[in-house]
Amino acid sequence: MRPEVRGRQQGFGLVAALFVIIVITLVIAAMARLSTTQHGSNSLALQQARAYQAARAGLEWGISSAVNAGSCSNSGVSMAGGGLSEFTVSLTCSSTSHTDEDGSSLTIYRLTAQAQNGAPGSRPDYAYRRLTASVER
Repeated sequence: MRPEVRGRQQGFGLVAALFVIIVITLVIAAMARLSTTQHGSNSLALQQARAYQAARAGLEWGISSAVNAGSCSNSGVSMAGGGLSEFTVSLTCSSTSHTDEDGSSLTIYRLTAQAQNGAPGSRPDYAYRRLTASVER
């Protein structure tokens, strides 16, 4: 016969199961948060790439105007249609004239294009790019 032991502890399996459930829940929550953060980072990277392309398009338009027309002006460039339509592009241009050693004149144009989608702090995926170029004619 076996002697009966009084006050025997029971329920360790329940504590272990609760611990495992809590740990798994925390891991799932951390993965969900990481996924959300990653999605936001990808969205911001895409907007930054679009801002760069919008600024580059504005800069190329300004260079074309300066080289082909021989003049430049401060203006806005419209990005109608496509993925760049939400960006506002402003172009500033200044020119200086110089005379070469052989007496020929040349003009140097300094152009700056700025692209942004809204005002700073107005949206979570706000992006801004500024590009500068100098060309001579």
